[in-house]
Amino acid sequence: MQELKDAFAAYGADYEATMRRFMGSQPMYLRFLDMFFQDDSLQKLGAALDAGDLNAAFEAAHTLKGTSGNMGLAPLYAAVCAIVEPLRTGTARGDYPVLYQVIQAEYQKADAFRHSLKRGDPV
Repeated sequence: MQELKDAFAAYGADYEATMRRFMGSQPMYLRFLDMFFQDDSLQKLGAALDAGDLNAAFEAAHTLKGTSGNMGLAPLYAAVCAIVEPLRTGTARGDYPVLYQVIQAEYQKADAFRHSLKRGDPV
């Protein structure tokens, strides 16, 4: 249990708050975490940004924000929050590609966190 708490802390996530959402069940959390990485919201966000479709980009980012927040992936959640609000207003901005790159990098870190939990390794 302490190793799991340490892994959450090293990743930047709140173990207690996250595990409350999953009734304290690590197996349940890991199942839902795997499902999170099967979702295509990240790819939809990138494709919508490439196409200049800010409405579709907002929808994908908003979904990613909610799911990453529910999964306790705080660093990814924070990165997604930075793009959601400007997209909500439909404002065209030149920094969307940079914000998306930050999200992609945090997504990779979250995936590494997931794999470390499954192996029982520290992050």
